[in-house]
Amino acid sequence: MSTPIQTGLLAYGMSGKVFQAPFLSVHPGFGFRALVERSRREAHETYPGVVSYASVAELLADPEIELVIVNTPNDTHAELTRQALRAGKHVLLEKPVATSVAEFEELWALARQSGRQLLAYQNRRWDSDFQAVRQVVDSGQLGQLIEVHFRFDRFKPALHFKKFKEEPVPGSGLLYDLGPHLLDQVISLFGRPLRSRKTTGRYRPGSQVDDYFTYHLQYPAGLNVFVTSGLLIAQPLPSFVLHGTQGSFVKPRSDVQEAQLLRGMSPRAPEYGLDPEPGTLTLAAADHKVTTVYPTPPGNYAGLFEAVYQSIRHGAPFPVREDELRWQNELLAQAPD
Repeated sequence: MSTPIQTGLLAYGMSGKVFQAPFLSVHPGFGFRALVERSRREAHETYPGVVSYASVAELLADPEIELVIVNTPNDTHAELTRQALRAGKHVLLEKPVATSVAEFEELWALARQSGRQLLAYQNRRWDSDFQAVRQVVDSGQLGQLIEVHFRFDRFKPALHFKKFKEEPVPGSGLLYDLGPHLLDQVISLFGRPLRSRKTTGRYRPGSQVDDYFTYHLQYPAGLNVFVTSGLLIAQPLPSFVLHGTQGSFVKPRSDVQEAQLLRGMSPRAPEYGLDPEPGTLTLAAADHKVTTVYPTPPGNYAGLFEAVYQSIRHGAPFPVREDELRWQNELLAQAPD
């Protein structure tokens, strides 16, 4: 394997502790070099060799760092990405990658100008439940798809204790929190829709940001895709429902990686990513239907880090393409009905 990519994290909150540091520490293609800790210095307790900087500027000045992971609040993503690219670093950028189409175009143009890679951290392509959906779609067993539903239901009526999540600034609200995950999954399967309708709403008492959204995306051959998320869904519906001319597939949201990582499980553990809930596949013929349990492949966020490594070290195409991210940002920025 080539020389490890020396990597710096811009924050060590939940994202850094759960979704980034564990993978940087176990993947041989990365060196977890440094991170920014503005107040509490605690990363050394888990990662004793990591360098703790008090500011982004100090981390960006470290000449050993090749890759910077921008995992800060949404409204800071663009400016910190600019700073990292101008400092000559590759960037792995958490969602949302931009808060407008113009901002998106600016950032990717700057990456090309800087001769550095700007890669999107769309980790939920590697969720176990979505991997099952992709397998079913790719298999063609459902025939011509007619209606597809992707949902992310939560019941969280209280306003978030992190005030920046509730302030009406660019990139705030549920749309820019969960919308990038759902839209990226849809786009990775079906591409750019022909037409789209978008609805958003605010329903929690005192909310200044959207806490509900839904899209109706229309594709060629009569495919209708519905994307929905809300924070006041007391009884979640199945997260993935697909209907085609030859059958249906239903799958709950059951990826366990986040919960396992929160408990401190290593991505190397044998039980890591094993999804306990299978899907249900129903295939229909003219005179009968057959329903079977569809096993779920393991979730594997390490696959994203492997793709980052291969892209930076060997020039391999990154699976989350620039045009797909542009389409996502067009949908996010679309005016609601």
